[in-house]
Amino acid sequence: MKHTFIATLVGTALASVTALGAWAQEYTLSVNTALATTDPLYKGLEAFRDNVADATGGRVAVVLFPNSQLGPDEDVLEQARAGAPVAVIVDGGRLAAFQNEFGVLGAPFLASGYDGIRKVVTSDMFEGWVDDLAANGGLQVLSFNWWQGERHLLTNKEITGPADLEGIRMRTPGAPVWMGTIGAMGATPTPLPWAEVYSALQQNVIDGAEAQMPAITGAKLNEVITHVTKTGHINLITGMVTSAGWFDSLPADLQTVLLDEALKAGDIASYGTQDSLASIEAELVAAGIVVNEIDTTPFREATAVVYDDLGYGELRDTLRAIAAE
Repeated sequence: MKHTFIATLVGTALASVTALGAWAQEYTLSVNTALATTDPLYKGLEAFRDNVADATGGRVAVVLFPNSQLGPDEDVLEQARAGAPVAVIVDGGRLAAFQNEFGVLGAPFLASGYDGIRKVVTSDMFEGWVDDLAANGGLQVLSFNWWQGERHLLTNKEITGPADLEGIRMRTPGAPVWMGTIGAMGATPTPLPWAEVYSALQQNVIDGAEAQMPAITGAKLNEVITHVTKTGHINLITGMVTSAGWFDSLPADLQTVLLDEALKAGDIASYGTQDSLASIEAELVAAGIVVNEIDTTPFREATAVVYDDLGYGELRDTLRAIAAE
């Protein structure tokens, strides 16, 4: 039922674009993101839409769907695997179900900031994963340099170390690497769709969440939390992922445009995010949120087991070396 509903939405969107006569396009790609239009990453998506139209002479139209309008990421991925002309901005943890190596991108304290993690997701090793994902999972990565910031703890109490998280039901995505990280940090991982986090906090279904700075204000979570603890435990790098079958059906010149423009737009989004962090933090403080810097060493030590638990021990060392080059 979910898949049918999403397919109907996609079909309606495509029909609407055609009816409006916005483009004499040959192809349409619908891009889903959980983020709000106010998120700095969304500017990168707008750049991708406009630049693809220009570079293809209107042959490819990109339609954007913020706030998960096409449904949860997992459902859109299934639509893509089935060959639908859809894409989603998604983290590596959700792709690990189809290609295990992608999960390491969401592992704790892998790299610091955008420049380091960008080296990882543009490396030859990563390109090998991309090829395997297309062949084995039916999904094509257009680019994976969509950095959303480092994720921090969002609570209604002060957090100074892992012991303070005991008994805290903390929302996190349901992928094993995320669940393992939050559990190792001391909280009880509680998977929920991002769209449900505000109401879950408001109704005390959960006690906390973890997210990057732009997502806090984008989802208005500052209205239902009192503390942000800057752990930076996950450096959130995401990718624009579409259907491998649909992508392979495109003429070679259009494939090249999509890959090139996705990489350029990812940089626009990521550096825009980087430039916004200080002002977002100031906005949170002005709204009465306590933003704390802490010593993250206890969290680093507590989460070290996550890599070995998920079989990423060797990858950790290799990727950290790439990030540090």
